[in-house]
Amino acid sequence: MSDTPALSLPSGVVIKGAVQPRFDEILTTEALAFVADLHRRFNETRKRLLAVRAERQKRFDAGETPDFLAETRHIREGDWSVAPIPADLQDRRVEITGPVDRKMIVNALNSGAKVFMADFEDASSPVWANMIEGQINLRDRWANKIDFTDPSNGKDYKLKEKPAVLIIRPRGWHLPERHIEIDGEEASGSLMDFGLYVFHNAKAALAAGSGPYFYLPKLESHLEARLWNDVFVAAQSALGLKNGTIKATVLIETLPAAFEMDEILYELREHMAGLNCGRWDYIFSFIKKLARNKAYILPDRSQVVMSKAFLRAYSLLLIKTCHKRGAFAMGGMAAQIPVKNNPEANAAAFAKVKADKEREAGDGHDGTWVAHPDLVPVAMEVFDRLMPQANQLGKKRDDVNIGTRDLLEVHQGTRTEEGFRENIRIGVQYIEAWLRGRGAVPIYNMMEDAATAEISRAQIWQFVQYGVGLEGGVKADAALFKRCLPEEMDRVKGELGAEAYAKGRFPEAIALFETLSLAPNFEDFLTVPAYAKLG
Repeated sequence: MSDTPALSLPSGVVIKGAVQPRFDEILTTEALAFVADLHRRFNETRKRLLAVRAERQKRFDAGETPDFLAETRHIREGDWSVAPIPADLQDRRVEITGPVDRKMIVNALNSGAKVFMADFEDASSPVWANMIEGQINLRDRWANKIDFTDPSNGKDYKLKEKPAVLIIRPRGWHLPERHIEIDGEEASGSLMDFGLYVFHNAKAALAAGSGPYFYLPKLESHLEARLWNDVFVAAQSALGLKNGTIKATVLIETLPAAFEMDEILYELREHMAGLNCGRWDYIFSFIKKLARNKAYILPDRSQVVMSKAFLRAYSLLLIKTCHKRGAFAMGGMAAQIPVKNNPEANAAAFAKVKADKEREAGDGHDGTWVAHPDLVPVAMEVFDRLMPQANQLGKKRDDVNIGTRDLLEVHQGTRTEEGFRENIRIGVQYIEAWLRGRGAVPIYNMMEDAATAEISRAQIWQFVQYGVGLEGGVKADAALFKRCLPEEMDRVKGELGAEAYAKGRFPEAIALFETLSLAPNFEDFLTVPAYAKLG
């Protein structure tokens, strides 16, 4: 007798992914009907807003640059605040992020961080099994059934008392879920991730003294925030929840969104918990949005740092904007991970994290992100010392005056062949792991997610487009890329070992990275063509 459950599907819904044990606990008739209703009500608006993005990109490609919107000036200048924020979100000094596999969830909830962002987006590869098993794991958390024994080593994983507050990051508006069709159309990854989680867990989270909390990625405008707000209102109504129960923190990780922070807060003001400096994606977005403009070619990625130029400006503006409206201003990710067997390198990495967090706490951020449990105490010490109170909403930063020119200021620095080559190594290795179903990948002592590969290929694309001169007189063109690619892959093979390299999906990753890097037109997100290669 098969242990594969049969699903009872609502009208118009087709499941194209394999149904494994326990999937029927998530893909219930009622839950799928709820997701289908959200799809039918909001998917056309989602697609229209994606078309608006594409039209705006054409204007950027023609030489236009982002600016504050004239038509929403009254919102920026108005006197308004966001709705009250729940008690368990008042102190968010250290947040840890990671994918939704079971071990990660238990370890992150037990890490000592105040918040765990369980990520269906850039730290997860959207393999069908990853997405549904993640929903099972999160449902088990609220049912107090998340404890488990790892069959590979017999180790027990148990949830401690007072675990971190749970916030979910669904996929961005641009990503589909091709394993669910609704009325013959692929479902939205955003609406699926959000809908399944809120349907199964909102009431259980509230009963436990928390709530249905979300991180919203990749927004490019206040109209996209308005769509999320409409989705929240509809979901709350359908589930019998009071309006404003759902709380969202929006990642400001696209260049256009930085010019609409007030407006994004305003659209979501009944559901708003704060904004976050999604810095790696923000760098990618800066390159992408201005990729056709020679005036905005960045130096090597290692020189694009938070303490200078457009990154410094946007982080300060985010703090000022949030605190003016009563919302929290979250700092960016520390991607460093412990360097085993090298105490000096480990100490240097932790010192870099400490300095970064001191900048954030000193500037007025209400908390920060780390990618590894060992960094929680490092960040916690800094915020405990510099922010003894729960948050810094009282730090208004009225001294900050950031304008359009500040938000577009390019970092000064050098462009080197080593930086070019490093982009190749990191980009290909990340894509290879992603194709194997892993979205959070340790590479060169950093925990990388999709944003890293996006920066890598975006920078190569821009350098090659313009034949940028690198230090030492070498020209960055297609010929250099084609010479460097096999050389860097030989280096990676040497680092990983020939056997591990041969077992991977490197041929596919190399082909995709080369196609994206040398394409005549810039592909908006690598995860879209890569998704077609996933199971």
